[in-house]
Parts: sequence; structure tokens; C-alpha cells
Amino acid sequence: MSDFAKKHLDETIAIVQQIDTKILETFVDKLVELRDRNGRLFFIGVGGSAANCSHAANDFRKLAGIEAYAPTDNVAELTARINDEGWAGAFAAWLQASRLDKKDMIFIMSVGGGDAQRNVSPNIVEAIKYAKNVGTQVVGIVGRDGGYTAQQSDVCVVIPTVNPEMVTPHTESFQAVLWHLIISHPKLKSAPTKWESIT
Repeated sequence: MSDFAKKHLDETIAIVQQIDTKILETFVDKLVELRDRNGRLFFIGVGGSAANCSHAANDFRKLAGIEAYAPTDNVAELTARINDEGWAGAFAAWLQASRLDKKDMIFIMSVGGGDAQRNVSPNIVEAIKYAKNVGTQVVGIVGRDGGYTAQQSDVCVVIPTVNPEMVTPHTESFQAVLWHLIISHPKLKSAPTKWESIT
């Protein structure tokens, strides 16, 4: 127990060393293309990943000038859809009402990436199916083997599993690390962050 903090941080270092930076550069390029075509960015996630989606939507709007949304930010609409239409289809219905089209993009943040066969995050699976059906690009930052998100994404970062007992905390932590890396990339960032702009 006394070594837990060191072990956790050592695992964090091991994950950093395994992430493919070429995938991250491709990720940035896709987002630059999205902005250039005036597309919108929809962040999809549940649980801790939903909180990350909310934060990321703010950053991409404010720092990159990309119109971005997270359906989980609108609790009234989301819970109404879950109540009336079911959990599995709530995100897809939200995207349909938002007139999602091929110039837009959905950005999945998830620990497992969705697995319809095991009924894990079926709402993410259905959102991806809807997006692919209308020709919308899908990107993601996920853990484990990436699940349905990794299978269907145009670009996806799968956070390496270095300790099977710590998949969730590492994945959700690295979602934040990597979207902050992406939004800070000089190709994408178009507005200064407050503290760095203070001299």
C-alpha cells in the first residue's frame, strides 16, 4: 500500500511512452480540416468521460474556434430522451435533432469504447452507427481494446493497458492529457490561454 502512489505514477510514465504521436498528429489534422469546413464537433461520453467531454467542448470552442457541444451538458433534454426513447438511442436521437451531417464530427471519450454484444455503452455504439450512416467522421480516445469506437473511428487513440485493475482511472486521466495536448497544438490553437497570456 505504501508504494501505491509510485506504482500509479510509474504506470502513467509507461502509458506515455507507448502512445503513438503520429496518431495524435493525424488527430490534429482531422480537427483542423473540420474547422476549415465549418463543421461542428460533438463530444460523446458517459460517466467520468462525460465530464471530460463537457470540459473539452469548452476548450475547443474557446481555444480553437470550433463550434462544439456535449449532449450530456443538457440534462433536461438528455434525461427526457432516456425516459421517452431509451438509454441506448438517446445520443443518436440528440445528434439527429442537431441535424448531424457529413461536415461535422463526433468525438468519443470512453473507457471501453462501447460493446453492443455485452450491452456496454450501447448509447455510444448507436451514436457511432448514426454518425457513420450520415457520413460523419468519428474520432475517439478510449481504453481497453477500444471496443466499437476503435473499430469504426477514422482516428482513434487507444490508451495502453499497463495494469488491468486501473484501466478506468488511467483512461479517463489520459483523455484529459491528450485533448489538452491536441487543443494546445499550434496547428489548432487559435486563442491564448489566460495564465500563459499574463506577463
